[in-house]
Amino acid sequence: MEERESSTSHTYLPGTASLVQEIDKRLLVVLRDGRTLIGYLRSVDQFANLLMQHTVERIHVGKQFGDIPRGIYLIRGENVALCGEIDPELEGRQELERVSIDEILEAQRVVTEKREEKRKRREQLLRSRGMRPLDHTDYDI
Repeated sequence: MEERESSTSHTYLPGTASLVQEIDKRLLVVLRDGRTLIGYLRSVDQFANLLMQHTVERIHVGKQFGDIPRGIYLIRGENVALCGEIDPELEGRQELERVSIDEILEAQRVVTEKREEKRKRREQLLRSRGMRPLDHTDYDI
C-alpha cells in the first residue's frame, strides 16, 4: 500500500501535547467565566494548565477594549474554553478602539448595572404575575 505524504510539515499531536507546538507564541485564551487573556505561552502540562507571560486581561465593551496588565498568569486547564494563536497582521486591522483601563472599567460597570436593573425588573414582573423567577441556585451549572 502506498503512503501519502502530508501537505503540512507539522505532525498532529493528540490531546494537550498539541499545545507544545504553541509554546512561545502569543495566544488568546477565553476562560469559562468569560474573561479573555492574551499573553505568551511559556509552559503547559499534561492537564492543559497554561503558564502565560506578559499577560493582559482584555475587556470588550461595544466597539471599545482595554487591557489590564496581569503579568505572569497560571491558568488551570479545566477553566479554558477556547485557546488560539493571535495573528499579528489581523490584530492590527481590528475595528475596535483602544481606551484606558479606567474608561473600559467604567463602561463595563455601566453595562453590568444596566444588566442587573433589567434582571430586577424581569424578576418583579414575574413575581407580580405570581411566578417565581429562577436564579442560579435552582439548577446546576
